[in-house]
Amino acid sequence: MPSDGKNLRSSKTSGVTSVQEARRALGLRLRELRREAKLTGKELAESLSWPTSKISKLENGRQTPTDDDIRSWTIATGSESEAEALLASLHTLETRHAEWRRVLRPGLQPHQRELAEKDKRVRLFRVFEPVILPGLLQTADYARARLGSGIGAGAKDLDDAVRVRMQRQEMLYRSDKRFHFVLTEAALRYRLTRPEVLLPQLDRLVSLTALRNVRLGIIGFENTLELAPLNGFWLLDDDVVRIETFSAELNLAQPQEIELYSRVFQQLAAVASYGSEARAIITRVIDELAAEFPDEDDPEKFENE
Repeated sequence: MPSDGKNLRSSKTSGVTSVQEARRALGLRLRELRREAKLTGKELAESLSWPTSKISKLENGRQTPTDDDIRSWTIATGSESEAEALLASLHTLETRHAEWRRVLRPGLQPHQRELAEKDKRVRLFRVFEPVILPGLLQTADYARARLGSGIGAGAKDLDDAVRVRMQRQEMLYRSDKRFHFVLTEAALRYRLTRPEVLLPQLDRLVSLTALRNVRLGIIGFENTLELAPLNGFWLLDDDVVRIETFSAELNLAQPQEIELYSRVFQQLAAVASYGSEARAIITRVIDELAAEFPDEDDPEKFENE
């Protein structure tokens, strides 16, 4: 088994590094076209009415070009025949690194619908989450709290996005799909929403353990881990790894990335508890949370205090 340190470095950097490499490769190709046109960076910038710093950033992979940037560059360098290939590379890069502000600009609902369309083609979902309960397992109130936070805060289509997320969950009951979720006990306990929202959410997790095509594992605090749970990820069949960061959604598809995250998932799943043991962990968290935040509207609880 690989050492913890090696796996940690790989799982933390491989996806981001591959995106950076793709951006640099695109920048190098743009530089080649400029040099083939015998233009200096300053001359190209002047012809496009751009600051010289933009040329440098694009060529060195520090800035991602837009479609219009690509078209303008190829026209200015007399390489219009290269535009289609460059745009294809750009769109592949954008798919791999989907910046949240760009993705969510049309609203929260369109992104949820896009995920639903992608999920239709997936047969095996392997999901690890150390902090947030996965969208496919969320109650409507928990989903509303998560979708309405961060960049999604203030979105006008929040209710529509929640409705689409709830509709996505219908595939949990399809016999042609399989789901393997591994969560940490921390994900059960984090107060990412109000207790009155979290309690029914945890109760829903208990009920979902009864689904035949859903396997739910919980890594309890008592478990000894050889691999630190650095970040959550979704492994969709053996085709793509989806990772959400603060700034973007990463979609990793290189074979070595798939193999790495498959191995990481296996290691994490191996130390998780399932069935009655998983339900016991969830129930323990429910009981502790309920004791900490008793329902004041319940006369029996009030009288017993």
